[in-house]
Amino acid sequence: MSRTLALGGAVLALGALGAGGALAQGGFDPVAATDAYLASVPAADKARSDAYFEGGYWLILWGLLADVAVAWVLLATGTAARLHQRALRLTRGRLWPAAFLQGIGVVLATTVLTLPLVVYEDFFREHQYGLSNQGFGEWLLDQLKVLPVSLLATGFTVAMIYLFIRRVGWSWWAWGGGFVVLFQIFAIMVAPVFIAPLLNDYKPLRQGELREAVLSMARANGVPADDVYEFDASRQSDRISANVSGFLGTTRISLNDNLLNKTTPQETLAVMGHEVGHYVLNHSVSLLLQFGLLIMAGFLFVDRLFPRLLARFGQGWGVRGIDDPAGLPLLTALVSVYFFLATPVTNSIIRSVEAEADMFGLNAAREPDAFATVALKLGQYRKLDPAPWEEVIFFDHPSGRSRILMSMRWKAEQPGVGEPALQVGEAAHGR
Repeated sequence: MSRTLALGGAVLALGALGAGGALAQGGFDPVAATDAYLASVPAADKARSDAYFEGGYWLILWGLLADVAVAWVLLATGTAARLHQRALRLTRGRLWPAAFLQGIGVVLATTVLTLPLVVYEDFFREHQYGLSNQGFGEWLLDQLKVLPVSLLATGFTVAMIYLFIRRVGWSWWAWGGGFVVLFQIFAIMVAPVFIAPLLNDYKPLRQGELREAVLSMARANGVPADDVYEFDASRQSDRISANVSGFLGTTRISLNDNLLNKTTPQETLAVMGHEVGHYVLNHSVSLLLQFGLLIMAGFLFVDRLFPRLLARFGQGWGVRGIDDPAGLPLLTALVSVYFFLATPVTNSIIRSVEAEADMFGLNAAREPDAFATVALKLGQYRKLDPAPWEEVIFFDHPSGRSRILMSMRWKAEQPGVGEPALQVGEAAHGR
């Protein structure tokens, strides 16, 4: 409640200065307006958000150490080799199905061994910072719902990777990277229709001004969607989100109920402008290509280091070489190390497309102040004002300061912009 009142007071104060922002040298000053928005966040809320987000820096390291430790246990105890031998017996020595079963076995073993860290990170820590609405039973049920999908997807991917290693030799890393890209395209197509409903209920958004405004924005920007869906993310957390997801006939617009219940219509349209931007700017394709290259480089990293580590530490592991699925834990551990080292690169790739979508959204929705207040609301679990080095290394979205400053600079170049596209008092977004 205190935060809501503080934000409301800040918006009124900004509006009283003219054109919704601060004055400097007789004109609108984007930097001063940004500082005013950030200053509106209560110190206790900012401290809690900073602590939550900065704790995530350490979780990246603990996650890597857990992956390496699990791989070592599975290899040093001979568990991985025994799993593969059983898979070979069950499949009568056929490589592809044996590798598929090995992938499933290693995922199950890893899930069990890393469960304490996962429970802390995804359940207890989320409750500690007031970011989860689920009891433990509900949370665990959600994990069990997606586990079969994860097992099948991982088993299939592992089987294909080892098929490439056996069949094409030294260039397997390129073929493997290409396959991962194609598999991700398939996942993008099926996820909105078949995967997302496993965790949440989706239903068409009720008729009203907001629905028509969202569809109008979609039509104006070439998004092939004729309906807007609402889903009950509040059963898991209070985080606000929306997306334009799907591909080749499965495209859909989805708003979570937190967004509908916790934002104004202007803020909702500001968020939707951003999401439409991802679609129009073909960010899914861009990210697939960029991460495809990163994955190829990661597989090459594995190809070069695997034989050396096996020769140095692998006596007694029961692993013949990189083409032996018994060595899957070492392969996955090396992939984890690679992506840990590549954290600044992967985050910067994502952050750059998010910034592009931000700018598109400002031009599509023309709601700079609404976008600024949404950035503050996202600050519930994202550090609002990090040091520049933090943003480069750890942020996969622009920081709150960066987003608000972009909004205020856009506003400074758009005299007269700022009138609401919908009436602020529209009851519950037309619900």
